[in-house]
Amino acid sequence: MDWVSKLADEVVAEAERRAPGKPIVCASGLSPSGPTHLGNLREVMTPHLVAEEIRRRGHDCVHLLSWDDYDRFRKVPAGIDPSWEQHVGKPYTAVPAPPGSPYESWAEHFKAPMTAAMAELGVEVRAISQSEQYTSGAYREQILLAMRHRETINAILAQYRTAEVTRYFPYRPYCADCGRDLTTVTAYDDESTELAYTCACGFGESVRLAEHDQGKLVWKVDWPMRWAYEGVIFEPSGVDHHSPGSAWVVGKEVVEKVFAAERPIGPMYAFVGITGMAKMSSSKGGVPTPSDALEIMEAPLLRWLYARRKPNQSFNVAFDQEIHRLYDEWDALGRKVAEGRALPADLAAHQRAVHSLDLTPTAVPYRTLASISDITTGEERQLGRILRDLGVPTLEEVRPRLDKARRWAETQLPEEERTRLRAEPATEPLTEQEREALRLLTDGLDEHWSPEGLTALVYGVPKVMAGLAPDAPATPELKAAQRAFFVLVYQRLIGRDTGPRLPTLLLAAGADRVRDLIRPGISAQ
Repeated sequence: MDWVSKLADEVVAEAERRAPGKPIVCASGLSPSGPTHLGNLREVMTPHLVAEEIRRRGHDCVHLLSWDDYDRFRKVPAGIDPSWEQHVGKPYTAVPAPPGSPYESWAEHFKAPMTAAMAELGVEVRAISQSEQYTSGAYREQILLAMRHRETINAILAQYRTAEVTRYFPYRPYCADCGRDLTTVTAYDDESTELAYTCACGFGESVRLAEHDQGKLVWKVDWPMRWAYEGVIFEPSGVDHHSPGSAWVVGKEVVEKVFAAERPIGPMYAFVGITGMAKMSSSKGGVPTPSDALEIMEAPLLRWLYARRKPNQSFNVAFDQEIHRLYDEWDALGRKVAEGRALPADLAAHQRAVHSLDLTPTAVPYRTLASISDITTGEERQLGRILRDLGVPTLEEVRPRLDKARRWAETQLPEEERTRLRAEPATEPLTEQEREALRLLTDGLDEHWSPEGLTALVYGVPKVMAGLAPDAPATPELKAAQRAFFVLVYQRLIGRDTGPRLPTLLLAAGADRVRDLIRPGISAQ
């Protein structure tokens, strides 16, 4: 059984125990404090996949996504105008968007790309703005309940504190004057719900909390309050939420003792990185987002990376050459699925990845598309010529994969690794053996002009030079001769010892161009 099915079993059983006959609620939470990175995406993908499986079984299931846009703006990120310091302490929905943004608020600016990425990934959620919830008065009764149980909450939190707090209030108003949360509650009366506060800006007032909608519960009370309010059955949480005193840990007691409900079930999920990076944190800035990943890979592949690994297993999303290997794995799995040879768990992961999304009609290897995009600098006429040589009649047959691979070549391939054909033939002298090997190559191009044929040709030339048949089995000596031959061809074509796969390079260059660059060196000696 794959991990999604196993979790779906557990969630359905828990829902039948807690709330039989009611829709099953799975939940996620994201903060629009900055770019939503690929680690945050796991917060969404895990319940999405589970909710999708539950619905497939015929149950009514909703996936709630809470945007924590009523949280405070904590600090001005690097690269933002220092004047934004005046907004520290305001809710994200009250902070202007970064300079140049088409959106009105900080929250909307960072919500938009993630919302678009989820749509491309086929992730459907019921989005909830916590700003709208709090300011509409949706949580008034829950806030009053938490204030009545403030001593109980304080006692729970005290288990994890080193300093004693004798005067504790789980609610913090946003100042009616400056709009920030630099406030201190100075008095509260349970009967009248009269609450007095002062602000660091010098302002102070008294309000009736039963009518006040400009403030929020502190995080370690807010989260369990929402579990109870929304009836959440399933919600995963990151590793950082499982330390002593964290909101997940203390929330279990808070939700039971204050809100008379239970903490959701859900796995702790591990970090997601990019190749070479173990952990990503959006507070550091400059980390890849789902939108960045979707520029260079198809949505089903990105879904597959999350579907095939258990939540407690970390993995990397590749932005470097490793993406070629990932695509090779994905294509190999697709062939096994088509032929009925895939293992059950692998088949399930593939089906969850494909979802209802469209696949590229003709799965030309990603590395091939990236190489020819690099060599041709993405020029569509040249791309069309090469793809026709590969048996692909139109560019549309290899879209959207072609566009993703071309974008990868443009944005991720280091300049020193880009492939450019020589403008003029090489002038370095050749040995008689090298001239003969290159002659065999150029004479055989037309007859072998296909990916398979050119592969056989470039591996076969050193065998023929050794007096063997082109299909003779390789020996250590032959492998050394083949490597030396490849270096020779790379040097004559691109002036380097290595490059893209040689058959791909030959196809991208075209037979006439290959002959133009190689034959003068043969005939000149």
